[in-house]
Amino acid sequence: MAKAIEVGGEFQAKDYHDPPPAPLVDAQELAKWSFYRAVIAEFIATLFFLYITVLTVIGYKTQTDLAKGGEDCGGVGILGIAWAFGGMIFILVYCTAGISGGHINPAVTFGLFLARKVSLVRAIFYMGAQCLGAICGCGLVKAFQNSYYNQYGGGANSLAEGYSTGTGLAAEIIGTFVLVYTVFSATDPKRNARDSHIPVLAPLPIGFAVFMVHLATIPITGTGINPARSLGAAVIFNQDKIWDDHWIFWVGPFIGAAIAAIYHQFVLRASGAKALGSFRSSSAM
Repeated sequence: MAKAIEVGGEFQAKDYHDPPPAPLVDAQELAKWSFYRAVIAEFIATLFFLYITVLTVIGYKTQTDLAKGGEDCGGVGILGIAWAFGGMIFILVYCTAGISGGHINPAVTFGLFLARKVSLVRAIFYMGAQCLGAICGCGLVKAFQNSYYNQYGGGANSLAEGYSTGTGLAAEIIGTFVLVYTVFSATDPKRNARDSHIPVLAPLPIGFAVFMVHLATIPITGTGINPARSLGAAVIFNQDKIWDDHWIFWVGPFIGAAIAAIYHQFVLRASGAKALGSFRSSSAM
């Protein structure tokens, strides 16, 4: 791929080539160590993501519990919690992007699968690793903070009082759309070629997207936008209210991811016809 060059004081965009669509089913991946290394990276990254973020949530609730000597304005606050989630995504995407792509979220994996960026086999393995990593991460939190974990909600997502199911679902759909749309934009080879004279660290806007969505939706749903994050906390906390609302944190993110994938591929990139044709050719084989 040609680099951007400066001609007459202006930068000329370098050439770019879209990578070929991932096959719908690629059984050959199962014979490669790089595939399993990527799956392990997704597991470990999601484990650390849940461990740090849920610990932050519980620590904040401990410091603001008046019955335990806390203060109303104690702890990191909602701003600090949002920074914990966004900051960890920035760090973990930066660390794992070259190994697995740094998904750390089944909704991101689902969106990239719809856009033919990953195969069905890889998507399934990634989602399984992410969910297992989230459960293990929350399990570690409970092991180290057993006296506080259940008392302060275990970092689990649920619909806040005063909000309807529709409002919670819409919050998850829109929030996940913002995240997955940012992922597509930050990793778009066409944008990288066109703006090659403006270096962009892809994990940075992705982390900021997570941060901003948390600021907006923590009061509504506690902010899911990541089914693995919601599942891990729900499994370890294991309360009826959490399970009653749990479907919102799968349906909402998957719908938001699908809309983001369609918007980016069909509207912004106009490459939906190519992906559709590739799906048909793969199915015909």
